[in-house]
Amino acid sequence: MKSDKPSSNVASGSEGEPQWGRVLLCGGTDWTRLGKKGGKKAEEDGSVSTRPDLVEPHILRSLSNIKAVSIHTSCAGCHCVVLDVDGAAWLFGRNDRASLGITDVAEVSENAPIQLTAQELGAPKTTTFVYAACGRNHTLLVGSEGQLWTAGANHMGQCGHAVCNEVTPFKLVNGPKHAGVKERVIKAAAGITFSIVLTESGKVFAFGSEEKGQLGNGKAGEHIVSAGKSAFDIEVEPAERFEVLVKGLEDRKIVQISCGQQHSVALDSEGCVYVWGYNGYCRLGLGNQQDVLIPKLVPQFAGPNELLMGAEIAAGPSNTVVIDKQRMYWMAGKWKNTGDGSDACSYLSSGLIIFVIGSSGQPYSSFRYLPDMMGCKITHAACGGVTHWALAPDDDDTVMTIAFGQGAANSELGYGPNEPKSSTKPIRHQLLIGIDVIQIAAGQNTTFFLAKPNAKLSDLPRHPVDVGSPDFCVVCDQDNGEDDPPLECDKARHLWAPWCIDPPLDAVPDGEWFCPECEEEPGAPIEVGGAKRPKGKRTKVKAADEEEPKAGQKRKASAKSKPAGKFFRSSGPTLSQHVLAASKRRK
Repeated sequence: MKSDKPSSNVASGSEGEPQWGRVLLCGGTDWTRLGKKGGKKAEEDGSVSTRPDLVEPHILRSLSNIKAVSIHTSCAGCHCVVLDVDGAAWLFGRNDRASLGITDVAEVSENAPIQLTAQELGAPKTTTFVYAACGRNHTLLVGSEGQLWTAGANHMGQCGHAVCNEVTPFKLVNGPKHAGVKERVIKAAAGITFSIVLTESGKVFAFGSEEKGQLGNGKAGEHIVSAGKSAFDIEVEPAERFEVLVKGLEDRKIVQISCGQQHSVALDSEGCVYVWGYNGYCRLGLGNQQDVLIPKLVPQFAGPNELLMGAEIAAGPSNTVVIDKQRMYWMAGKWKNTGDGSDACSYLSSGLIIFVIGSSGQPYSSFRYLPDMMGCKITHAACGGVTHWALAPDDDDTVMTIAFGQGAANSELGYGPNEPKSSTKPIRHQLLIGIDVIQIAAGQNTTFFLAKPNAKLSDLPRHPVDVGSPDFCVVCDQDNGEDDPPLECDKARHLWAPWCIDPPLDAVPDGEWFCPECEEEPGAPIEVGGAKRPKGKRTKVKAADEEEPKAGQKRKASAKSKPAGKFFRSSGPTLSQHVLAASKRRK
């Protein structure tokens, strides 16, 4: 529902390689029940099987050896898309209305995400996925050659196809077009019942429900269908009617877009900010609550002072965030429910204490800076269902992660097991100190982080925590004790004797280490109980005669299995040191 991709895409590691990181998450993982009423009662009477909330950031095991470049989710939804350096998409979470492009399953586990390539959708071999967007129950994927595929709920045309209950599998959108010429899509964003896309030429197109003016075409689309009942017009596929070219932006080159549940915000190449759609709680920051049917320029970011013009934008369920060119954080709309109005203080960086005045919970009718964050140069912002996030450089040149929000019932702020679940004041996230977070994607009840690998990151817990790893080497089934300990895979937790690895290791490489099987099949599912799926080609549907490995089964590595990465034998920690660190993590 918002623009989740990191603002920068600089090299990381090898020259020419896009910036990448590992996927972390905190908050809810019981995808089918998140945000739904009656959940607690069902848990108490034992009528459903639930999964625990993650009260602190965890490394997602299933994708722990995937080089992810961006994460995309929705502040009003419970599913997620991760894009990797090869341009493949990894999808998991709630699958209401086939939002993940598959049918007959209520969810896809984060421990066994679906891998999807553009070629599986009929694209040329050179096509990769470069962007994605999630609505409440639909998903958009953007191809490197300007294609747009969609799947999920389409009862209001929000997938860009002729109206139907749902679209599955992912289907190519025949458009958008302007003056009969097809435009190349580069970014997308989605609300509950509508979607918008940004093209290479800087134009913005919208499709779906016209309710509240969210398509920016000058209409609310409301009409009476029967006594006491109204409906809203729909804009759909060009085969029926062309996608709507959002009005008022034709002569501007738009570079960023973002959506809340029923409103949108756009940023042009000069730094001007435009808003339209539903304006409840003054979320558009225009000083009133009147819905906007055609994009309006926000006066505060219209110049002439260039430093006060926009650099980054983000939209939440009932609020909008703008980061200006001097990296100050501005917010409009409703972002908390209560407040005592008293003075308080926040610690945002080493030695810095900022005193602020509390809010009574009333919405900000126009964009206001948050005094709590005035001492920080904000580089990235994200808004979840009730959470708000920001990244800023710290005094020691590390990344500072700032978080706040009220009513985070699923621990989506991830403050830790002995800490409050919510905070109405922006505070530094203590558990992420030393973690180089490069992007945050905030969902309705779950938060995802993209973070660079480092020693501090390796100390974080993994999810799932207990995968029932064997006590001996998975190849030779031996344990020679502390004098010659086995090596533990950072993903599967399987133990490998150094002489069973081809080529054998004399010392442990610096940082992460993944076993040959995990290197051979990145993104392979993690199954609680220590069982891994037998080797073979990954398919979306399990064969009828395929046997699942038994819980606790020990896997033997193929004689031909070789690690994909290079191992350094002349330096790095000893095997004993590595195993000692692994034992501490397991405890």
